[in-house]
Amino acid sequence: MPKRATPRDLADRRFVRALDDTDDALVVGEAVALDVVPASIVLRGAAALLDALCLLALLVMLLLGLSRVMPADIDSGWAAATQIVVMVVVFVLVPAAVETVTRGRSVGRYALGTRVVRVDGGAVSFRHAFTRALVGLLELWLTVGSLALLVALFGSRPRRLGDLLAGTVVQHERLRRSVDPVVTLPPSLVGWAGLADVRRLPQRLENRIAAFFRGAGTVQPGLRAEVARSLAAEVAEYAQPVPTVPAEEFLAGVVALRRARDLRAFTGRARTLERASVAAGARPPGFPR
Repeated sequence: MPKRATPRDLADRRFVRALDDTDDALVVGEAVALDVVPASIVLRGAAALLDALCLLALLVMLLLGLSRVMPADIDSGWAAATQIVVMVVVFVLVPAAVETVTRGRSVGRYALGTRVVRVDGGAVSFRHAFTRALVGLLELWLTVGSLALLVALFGSRPRRLGDLLAGTVVQHERLRRSVDPVVTLPPSLVGWAGLADVRRLPQRLENRIAAFFRGAGTVQPGLRAEVARSLAAEVAEYAQPVPTVPAEEFLAGVVALRRARDLRAFTGRARTLERASVAAGARPPGFPR
């Protein structure tokens, strides 16, 4: 009989996945990673089901209303054309208009805390919403969602075909905000920090170090030490000299040192821009107001 996983084992698995998983980061053309968390397939499916029920209810009400106002002896061709127009309005124009006005929301997405955004994190326009709704006729209604599910399952992120063609992604907004731990310089590395040369780390390596300190307190000590040694070996390529301290202290020293240097750089840049703005706004002597 297989051994049941304990909460500690589950925490260890999530810790390892957080360090290894880098596919969920959305990166724009300028190589800037965005803080956009894609919604899961379950959330998207539940929101789509709620939206489908609302649209079907709207379709039934419109068809019943038309049946009351249309004459009884109307030609069958005109009746069929009218029904097609109503279906296009309900299944394409209404979802596109709702997404545009609400900036990516709908009834189902509002209930489940999701929103449609562009891949660069910006709000969607009517073009994005119309493309998603038009493609949704095929992958959501004609195939009963099976095509959208297959595309989402085999992609790196849960995006359906309409998202791929429109350049959008559905993000999860109702996430619990976790407070990141404050990493300070260990006392044993005070002398090292005064002479160390730490180059800028790659963005993915910085993300993994941040994930390590964020979840280190919830995992087993053996796994924590092993991961710290692995990260320290990668960071050692960017730091000179490498102190003879435990791996986790070395990582903490690198993080504190880089944070202090980045703060000084940003502060100096802000002062330079402030002086430049004052000089740009000054008038030459004798220049009229």
